[in-house]
Amino acid sequence: MDANSKKIVDVHCNRVKQALEKKRFLCDVVENAQEARELVKSLIPNGASVGFGGSMTLNETGIKDMIREMDVVYQDRDNSALSREQLHEVLREAFTADVYVTSTNAITLQGELYNVDGLGNRVAAMIFGPKKVIVVCGYNKICKDEEEAKKRICMIAAPINAERLHKDTPCRQIGECCNCNSEQRICDAYVALKRCHEAGRIHVILVKESYGY
Repeated sequence: MDANSKKIVDVHCNRVKQALEKKRFLCDVVENAQEARELVKSLIPNGASVGFGGSMTLNETGIKDMIREMDVVYQDRDNSALSREQLHEVLREAFTADVYVTSTNAITLQGELYNVDGLGNRVAAMIFGPKKVIVVCGYNKICKDEEEAKKRICMIAAPINAERLHKDTPCRQIGECCNCNSEQRICDAYVALKRCHEAGRIHVILVKESYGY
């Protein structure tokens, strides 16, 4: 990233941080994945139970692998040996986790988080349940406003995740959400977090690098 691009990334990240803090979120801005890992590690006490939302950002930054090696109760939603019923039980356990770690589909300059889910477990846990929520977000997910955030979800997050998960949905063919009624649709729940109800419960970590969809 050249100096000019870095300057604008800094400006956008600082605007988002200030807006989030006005809305009772905690927010830190870090330079890279290593700093993000170090910060996340410092926020999770030994022995804590940790749940996760589905997130490419956590995989790409190495945060999930790092937490797996920590002295915590790791709620492993990625175990391929789990039956559907067992997986759902793991996802339900996340609602009583001490810490829930996830990302977000979009974040606006007004300090609002926008997400779309299929099952709804991720957005539900972000809203209520876990004592602490850590949201790791690359700068590529910063949007000007709510309209741009919705467009980002429609044109980027939804179709790419449908492709990643090999879902039989129209968005894989046309490259954008078309509000389908497919049995394999992954965007049933749309949630906008416009304010942190319990001050400081949600801690956003903005990374000045591009991660996830």
